[in-house]
Amino acid sequence: MSTDLSWFKSSYSGDPGGACVEVAACPRTGHVRDSEDTSIPSLAVSPAAWSAFLRELASAG
Repeated sequence: MSTDLSWFKSSYSGDPGGACVEVAACPRTGHVRDSEDTSIPSLAVSPAAWSAFLRELASAG
C-alpha cells in the first residue's frame, strides 16, 4: 500500500503552497503522488519506465 512508503519531495520544489510531486521507491515499483492532496491514489510505475522518464527530463533540460 502506498501509504506505507517513505515519500520524498524534490529539493527543487518551491514553497509548501507550490504544485509539487513526491516520489517513493520500492524494489519493483516507483510511486508518484500529488504532494498537495495525498488522499489521491499514487501512480505506480516500473523501474524501467521511471528511468525512461528521468532520461527524457534530462534531455529536455
